[in-house]
Amino acid sequence: MQIKQCNLFLLLSVTLLMVSSCQERSGKGRNAVVFDSVVVNEQIPLLSLNDTTLPYAELSLSFTYPVRFRDESSLARLQQIFTGTFFGDLRYDTLSPVEAVALYTDHYRERYRSLSNSFYADQAMLNGEIPAWYWYTLDIRNKLIFVSDSLLSYSVSYSDYEGGAHGSHRITYTNIDLNSLTTLTEEDLFLPGYYRPLSEIIVAQLMADHAVTEPDSLLTKGFFTIEDIVPNNNFWLNDTAIHYAYNQYEIAPYAMGVIDVTIPYHKLRELLLPGSVISRYFTKEP
Repeated sequence: MQIKQCNLFLLLSVTLLMVSSCQERSGKGRNAVVFDSVVVNEQIPLLSLNDTTLPYAELSLSFTYPVRFRDESSLARLQQIFTGTFFGDLRYDTLSPVEAVALYTDHYRERYRSLSNSFYADQAMLNGEIPAWYWYTLDIRNKLIFVSDSLLSYSVSYSDYEGGAHGSHRITYTNIDLNSLTTLTEEDLFLPGYYRPLSEIIVAQLMADHAVTEPDSLLTKGFFTIEDIVPNNNFWLNDTAIHYAYNQYEIAPYAMGVIDVTIPYHKLRELLLPGSVISRYFTKEP
């Protein structure tokens, strides 16, 4: 097992685990952020046997997180947001990023190996054949998408397979106001009553993207119902647009994958909340 962190080498009690990092600086001035990353790749055997034909789990984690920012308390808050959104579990919020990755890896390994209790019974039911549903994969990674002096947007993508016809994939976005160190929701960006008109704007953009002229025509493109297409708080921001993402089965079948909808700010002017991040930094308020 090799753990690499720039020129620092550490040894952790995990098998076939590699952790590597290289620092990256984004932004400038008071809100400049320096990022590091931890990468884990581990093959976890289900059984304590040296046999590569038997089931195993492939675990891949790639976690980018802040290591330098304004002051100690601000950095701690920013790291807490990154850790919480990456793992989606309060158990990891109080840990350092590297500690959280190590603990998550331990928990996943224990959970997967606990399946060995039922492996031999399932194998016997198949007359000695190896049950195919014991091969697992899990891949979680985050990615910085937009970083300015005032705003940081990033994604967390999650892909797994735990038996069944196919695996699952989803992506979530987080947007952080670097001045207040708060995560942004639609209520922070839009005026009260935004929900219905924003839904109509999203539907109109999907119609343009799929080259149809009537909302109901989206049903012929595979979408479930028009009523499903509403703001879902899963978006990221840059200096020109808000970008929504709808995960599998949210508004369309699995086969259509993640559906992205980009809406330029000029189409949202009447809905923007005065003083919001968009109004302050990306548009000229009247």
